[in-house]
Amino acid sequence: MSIDQIVLLMRGGIFHVFMLASPVLAAALIIGLVVAIFQATTSIQEQTLTFLPKMLVMLAVLALLGGWMFQTLAEYTRNLLHMIPQMAQ
Repeated sequence: MSIDQIVLLMRGGIFHVFMLASPVLAAALIIGLVVAIFQATTSIQEQTLTFLPKMLVMLAVLALLGGWMFQTLAEYTRNLLHMIPQMAQ
């Protein structure tokens, strides 16, 4: 196994982590921004106000995209497992 192949495996793993985490993180970021704007306009400075909307939106995104996330991760894992005999040579 060469260094180039290891770099490609690491790059693929990092790409998949970003691809799978970005929808959930983007949803949390957007809802946090919306709640922050709401708090700024209404002068409500409650720190715990953002927690429940973020959790609900993150759970909704996971419910909607969870199947796709699992399928993508399973495919990547299958590809890695099929590469093991090649790596052993």
